[in-house]
Amino acid sequence: MSAERPSLPPVRLNSEAELARDALAAPLFVRAVKLARWAGPDTRVGAGGELVEAQLPAAAEHLGLPADDDGAAYASEAWRLAVDTGLLDVTDPEEEGADGAEAEGTVSAGENLALLTGGSPQDVLAIWLDGLDAVHADATAPALDDFADLVGEDGSIDFDALDWDPEAEAEFLDGVLGNLYLLTLADKGAGEGPVPLPALAASMIVPDDMGEPTDDILEQVSEAMMRLDDQFRLLEPIGIVEYRPVDEALMVEEGEASVDTVEDDVTRYGMVKLTPLGLYGIRARMLEAGVDAPAVGDLADKGADALLDGIAHYPESAARAEVELWLAGYADGAVSAAAELLAAARGADEGAPLRRLHCQQALALAGPEAEPAVRAVLGDQELGGLARVWLAERGAADVPAPPEDMIFWLAIDTIAAHLDADGELDELQGLIEGLSAQHSGFFDEVWRVDHPATADVLEAMGRLHSDKKAAKDARKAAFKARSRAGG
Repeated sequence: MSAERPSLPPVRLNSEAELARDALAAPLFVRAVKLARWAGPDTRVGAGGELVEAQLPAAAEHLGLPADDDGAAYASEAWRLAVDTGLLDVTDPEEEGADGAEAEGTVSAGENLALLTGGSPQDVLAIWLDGLDAVHADATAPALDDFADLVGEDGSIDFDALDWDPEAEAEFLDGVLGNLYLLTLADKGAGEGPVPLPALAASMIVPDDMGEPTDDILEQVSEAMMRLDDQFRLLEPIGIVEYRPVDEALMVEEGEASVDTVEDDVTRYGMVKLTPLGLYGIRARMLEAGVDAPAVGDLADKGADALLDGIAHYPESAARAEVELWLAGYADGAVSAAAELLAAARGADEGAPLRRLHCQQALALAGPEAEPAVRAVLGDQELGGLARVWLAERGAADVPAPPEDMIFWLAIDTIAAHLDADGELDELQGLIEGLSAQHSGFFDEVWRVDHPATADVLEAMGRLHSDKKAAKDARKAAFKARSRAGG
């Protein structure tokens, strides 16, 4: 069978060292680290681990924030992140036998604080990912200040009365971030610019088969935009996005932004872009959720069979980068690497033609040192053709002419690979017409080729060949090939 296609294109991530530096520079993370180092035995925390209100001005001052409500809010947010990421350890006052509503806990440096300077980049990123999870949870939580009457005496929240579904909220934001991730990887990496907020909101709400959106759909998009505006404002300080918020001047009386951008500057409706750290963080969350989200370099330490199957449906640039990393990490030299690639390319299964195509492309990166391994398969029915192509492209001497049956076999194999690769139609037509024109009486002979894909390839040639007579000859040849194969 053909290799299973990943649900997302492979991402090219920065090195872990670069990503760790980005994590340590994220504004919210910086503030959390500062407060973790500022806290001491006299720091007072409440029963929930929060910094008591009386200490918020001092915390804000330490962070260089104004001594107002905004400064206190930023300080409180940073403190929560320090606790959530293990930079601080807070002792619950109940564990110390304290009682009463005014009970306070104690605080000390957490084990993770030392890892930020003494640990590895992986340690730093693991701590940062915990912070991302905490911020993500905050971003999908309701604004409880507006629902004070729904909070019980024990601090519990009546979620049913709140009409808030935490799983649905998290799923919506994850869907938006997933779409942003996919857009960032689109068009061979050309989709790295900021994305308009209305487009992201619409991607989650407007059905794919809908033409002109209805007023109800547009209203839902507007509501989603405003929700996302709040969420991206919270997510930006942890470093996963660069965000230009919705222009407050666009707000209408109902508290929503119009999505009629025909005459307006679309950037005023919010623009968002994933950072390199954001690509890493969103991919990590998707992997944890079981999503197939490959990254360039995943196959560098795998065998050649895993490499060729893994890159089967990668974009060309990503496949090349993956092969280069694989070759660079191969310890036994170019000859052994080429021999392993060629061995992995053999097979009569559905995915074998595409493996052989990628093997040929990989060998092109292996360099002239691979020649002994390539010459060793000149007599192989499955590999002899691509070996001759490789040698001829390098101007090698003493390349034996291929037998006629190998020429036809290679033509079928090559077209089968490109059909499986789902390439551009114009390129595929050019390949089909070029290969069939290289040999007079091509369709009179090719149906006899003992290749599993012969009939399927000839049927495709009959559909795609621009010359009507050649297309008819291809269909006749396909019928003969099926009859010869007994079906």
